[in-house]
Amino acid sequence: MARTRADIPEQEKWNLDDLFSSQEAWQKAMDKIPAMLQEVQQWEHQVTKDGASLYQSLTSYEALQIHMVQTGTYASLRESGDGSDPENQALTAAFSSVQGEVQAGVSFLESELQHLTADEVTMMIAEEPRLEDFRRTLDRVLDEQPFRLGPEAEKVLASFGEVHKAPFMIYERSKSSDLRFPSFPTSDGKEHPLTFNSFASYETSPETEVRRRAYETFYEQLSRYQHTYAAAYATEVKKQVIESNLRGYDSVTHMLLSKQEVTEAMYHRQLDTIQEQLAPVMRRFAALKKEVLGLDRMTYADLKAPIDPDNNPEMSYEEASALVLDSLDVMGPEYKQFMQRAIDERWVDYADNEGKRSGAFCSSPYGVHPYILVTWHHSMQDAFTLAHELGHAGHFALAQKYQRLSNTRPSMYFIEAPSTMNEMLLSRHILEQSTDEKTRRWVLLQSLGTYYHNFVTHILEGELQRRVYAHAEAGTPITAKLLNEEKTDALRAFWGEEVEIPDSAGLTWMRQPHYYMGLYPYTYSAGLTVSTAAAQQMKGREEEAAAAWLDVLKAGGTMKPLELMQQAGVDMTTKAPIQEAVAYVDGIVSELESLFALKR
Repeated sequence: MARTRADIPEQEKWNLDDLFSSQEAWQKAMDKIPAMLQEVQQWEHQVTKDGASLYQSLTSYEALQIHMVQTGTYASLRESGDGSDPENQALTAAFSSVQGEVQAGVSFLESELQHLTADEVTMMIAEEPRLEDFRRTLDRVLDEQPFRLGPEAEKVLASFGEVHKAPFMIYERSKSSDLRFPSFPTSDGKEHPLTFNSFASYETSPETEVRRRAYETFYEQLSRYQHTYAAAYATEVKKQVIESNLRGYDSVTHMLLSKQEVTEAMYHRQLDTIQEQLAPVMRRFAALKKEVLGLDRMTYADLKAPIDPDNNPEMSYEEASALVLDSLDVMGPEYKQFMQRAIDERWVDYADNEGKRSGAFCSSPYGVHPYILVTWHHSMQDAFTLAHELGHAGHFALAQKYQRLSNTRPSMYFIEAPSTMNEMLLSRHILEQSTDEKTRRWVLLQSLGTYYHNFVTHILEGELQRRVYAHAEAGTPITAKLLNEEKTDALRAFWGEEVEIPDSAGLTWMRQPHYYMGLYPYTYSAGLTVSTAAAQQMKGREEEAAAAWLDVLKAGGTMKPLELMQQAGVDMTTKAPIQEAVAYVDGIVSELESLFALKR
């Protein structure tokens, strides 16, 4: 039975005192929000009067944003640590309510900014040079001008902020508080307890019966909730369709990509190139795994089976932390200092407890420091998850050090590059430290797991999104049946005849929260494409390439994604970097075929 949050030692939990020393301190901060909102509202009808007014209104709004980020992060992290706790649920609900009021209360700001012209922005920056810090903010406003509604309409939409977040809240609340799984038996008479989070460990079990029985039990239970979850997701999609129509975008895809500053050509190129060119490579690996493991057939439940089951090094959190920190020496002392602080000052929550949010993430409240959530399974694989999330933490710690809030966050298109870069550096470090063939096999398999996660799992999530939005815009109802059929079809198209994909695999869409985060899933592959190319450039010129990479991280959101990537030496206007990344994966699979001495 999983431990309760109260059973967890402090060292395994993040230190939320760095945000607020107590819930009472958090409440006092919440109580300040109305007054801070009034400070912003005093600029209503004066925002664009002159350069000084524009600067003062933007800095006042930024101060409110920082305060909201910190109070909202505290509530969110409390619920992420234990979503089954009613008190944590109440904190999130209280913040969401206030957030909706704030969004409505400041909607005038963007409504007034939308009347600015490019010439007026230039003139005001000349009047008030400190406005240069907000140039990117103002440029984005100019870009969005054609899609803004009138002031009253924007205010009404903003007032529904809490309601707009309801689909995601319902999904997460149900998953953490209501969704329970029965244990499952195996032929040896053992009963295996199952939770949403623990299913991931069963997927990688070396025992075929355990994997397949866990799959059957897990997906059978998911099926009982499919219609409710489909209704939640359909509401999210409908909301986006309505908003894109109201604002005059060509489509939901157009609206969501505009926010990322990404063209539709870049988006479709990423989805299409990987599915077309990587599928044959991954089918080879599936065939290799089937042969090495002596499976009667290769099923969807076997895709994450360890091909080298006796080669599964255990690793404590302390051991993994030391290994990851050593691997990041190449990034220099400034970056390394943030990584050391993350470990020493409990930025990381690695406990395994009932009610904890699944998966892993990094939250980066401005003015404090990043927080990382992982669930530790005592596997060396966890070290790579830790390295990944520390990549996000290092990125935002540097961006916050060198940029003000409005300039810290780059496009979502770039967001996964720093995290996957850390994974690649960890792989390289381990391989350089060992000549043992067993270790090499493990690291190559782990590296392949990173590409599987980003280039297969998330790309196929992106493919489902692409299909769902096409259906929604054609007026087709988004139902559980449609989601299951489209997900199953996408899986079968990718894996071909090498893998048996049962109809139940269609329920995989229920496992990820990414569908509620706009066009996020495909960006994992974009980030890994960039980090693959940038990591290759570090060979033989580590110091120079690392310095260039750190400059990109420090730039935060001051450049568009293509500009950031070009500064890192990667041109994403063509297929070339994607094809190079696929070729890199092909090389890993080829070496594994050789190491396992099986000829294809």
